[in-house]
Amino acid sequence: MNTIVHNPSLQTSLQDHGVLRASLAFAVVILLGMGLLYSLTGTAIGSILFPQQSAGSIVSRDGKPVGSLLVAQPFADARYFQPRPSAAGYNAMSAAGSNQARSNPDLRKRIDDARAAVAARDGIAAQDVPGELVTQSGGGLDPDISPAGARVQIARVAQARHLDPAQVEQLVAKHVREPQFGLLGQPRVNVLALNLALDAEQ
Repeated sequence: MNTIVHNPSLQTSLQDHGVLRASLAFAVVILLGMGLLYSLTGTAIGSILFPQQSAGSIVSRDGKPVGSLLVAQPFADARYFQPRPSAAGYNAMSAAGSNQARSNPDLRKRIDDARAAVAARDGIAAQDVPGELVTQSGGGLDPDISPAGARVQIARVAQARHLDPAQVEQLVAKHVREPQFGLLGQPRVNVLALNLALDAEQ
């Protein structure tokens, strides 16, 4: 007569091995599925549906890249429209905001100083300076300004380029992009696109 020996430790060991195998299999599926296949699929779909944006929306002139429509960059010359200030120094590798609270006196002083500088630069009253020309975006790389932010710079740009302000104003109007689907976002002007269009005019 055979006797069945009940071994609790053996049964527990088999259960542990089963749980381990299931865990390892699940980990492999997650790593391959979410870590590899999902990324490859997303990249492929993005490249097909949005080829320019997936490549960084790089703009080239005479075969040389001059910037990205998605990332702000500074323009030192008075002949160009200026973007929003950047806490990251327009460095795409260290995108960041200032993280200063509205109650911070340093923030208030920086904004007041920036407002005075923009007013002097563009020959307008300090109270007429649009807010985005003195405040930094969360990432510090916002490529767009509002139509109002562009309009207050028209006189300076026109004078520096010896153009009729009405001509520059028409160019700004042509580059105003309305909210997506008429609902998402605010009207905006891409600074790089506008500056390149200005160069093309002369």
